[in-house]
Amino acid sequence: MGPLGILGGGQLARMTLQAASRLGIEVWIAERFPDSPAARISSRSMVFERGWDDPQALDALAKLARVVTLENEFVDWRVLQGLEERGTRVRPSPTCVAVVQDKLLQKQALARAELPVPAFREVNGPADVVAAADELGWPLMLKARRDGYDGRGNALVHAADEAAAACRGLGWPDRALFVEAYVDFERELASLVVRGLDGEVVQYPVVETRQDPRLHICREVLVPASLSPKAAEQAAAISRSAVEAVGGAGAFGVELFLRPEGGVCINELAPRPHNSAHYSIEACWTSQFENHVRAVLGLPLGDAALRAPAAAMVNLLGSGSPPIDDASLCGALAEPRAYVHLYGKADNRAGRKMGHVTALGSSPDEALAAARAAAGRIRL
Repeated sequence: MGPLGILGGGQLARMTLQAASRLGIEVWIAERFPDSPAARISSRSMVFERGWDDPQALDALAKLARVVTLENEFVDWRVLQGLEERGTRVRPSPTCVAVVQDKLLQKQALARAELPVPAFREVNGPADVVAAADELGWPLMLKARRDGYDGRGNALVHAADEAAAACRGLGWPDRALFVEAYVDFERELASLVVRGLDGEVVQYPVVETRQDPRLHICREVLVPASLSPKAAEQAAAISRSAVEAVGGAGAFGVELFLRPEGGVCINELAPRPHNSAHYSIEACWTSQFENHVRAVLGLPLGDAALRAPAAAMVNLLGSGSPPIDDASLCGALAEPRAYVHLYGKADNRAGRKMGHVTALGSSPDEALAAARAAAGRIRL
């Protein structure tokens, strides 16, 4: 089986590589710079020094990898199409990625499938934002159509006099934008769906994600989310349908909003393993990373059920300080029910995801207390 190529060398590629190695699958890591977190633990890596559209690097990767997958949605779909033209299969497909990486096209695809999404409109400048507010109301969520993540690429616009500055702040007119009606939500949820080449689907528990209020980055994940049976069933069904609507293959993170009245709507999709399911490495019979590898290579999918009653994950976010010291790590490892993952990133920038801690327990709150205890001992 394989070889498998991964475009991107960050922590998602690193954990996917680790999962593939357990199955004896050869993996090639491709990144635009050397010494990426994934390349640090592999002897098979290559650097796209001239960018993802470097024809010579694409030629080389196509000769090395039978199947190529992604660790992020920022590689332009035309690059993926170029790999397929060279004889390598790309999963998820270039057509799927073209839809998902443009958030307006993504929303349009979900709306066509009659799935619940916030009302949205395409905008071509500040005047269109103001006009959209006449229909959708203030405030509006202004979003970049491409290359936004962890809150970057979004701006909440409260009134007409803020529209021009918000558009410029997101890169307009060079960057295409759209707007969504503001969603008054009670909690944020996520569901990790893995879809095989034959349409087989396995789904991980619906989880609650808690964001850092200052950085707008996921800080904690509670597994499973505390939901009514109806809301949990709705969230799971909507997530499966969303991945099917875009023709997904492999792991997809589906981010959701739980409304105050108990309904669920989709925020957005990520065509790759997702931060909200890192807990699955220890907490599930088959991790999201192993199931992603299985799915894109056409192998049978594994059981995604929890093997403990509950789990929690805490992200370790950088502060700009020096790297983690040994004493700090030892303190975290002293927590008996926690699992520490450090990503091997050389640059400890403020807000950067440097690692995570997972813990298991009899309830999400118990697991979260253990994960917080270990994470709190790591100085970043």
